[in-house]
Amino acid sequence: MAFYETTFIVRPDLTAQQAESVGEKFSALITESKGKMIKTENWGLRTLAYRLNKHRKGHYIHFGYEADASTGIIDKMETLMQQSDDVIRFLTIRADEVTKEPTAMMAQNERKPSRPKADA
Repeated sequence: MAFYETTFIVRPDLTAQQAESVGEKFSALITESKGKMIKTENWGLRTLAYRLNKHRKGHYIHFGYEADASTGIIDKMETLMQQSDDVIRFLTIRADEVTKEPTAMMAQNERKPSRPKADA
C-alpha cells in the first residue's frame, strides 16, 4: 500500500455542509476499497488564482490516505471526480508518507493574526 494525497475544489455556490458531504462521499469510496483515511482537511472557501469554469472561488478539501493502487481506487475516484458537476478541479499525488499533522494551509489559518484596529 502506498500513501496518496488528493486535493479537490468544489463549486462555490454549494454551502459548506454540501461541500463536506461531497468530501465524505469520496472518503467513503476510499474506505470501501480497503484504503485507510489518515486525514481530511477542509480548507474552506478560497479565492482561485484564475477563473475555473466561470468560478472565482471554491471550497478546497484535502485528503491524506493509504491505498493499494492495484485495486484501481485512484483511477475510479478520479473518474468520478471528472464526472461530478460539483468538483471543479482535482489533483492526486503519491506521497512518501502522510501524517496526521495539519498541512501548511491549515497551519497558516491557525497563525493568521487579527488585524489591529485603526485609531480614529
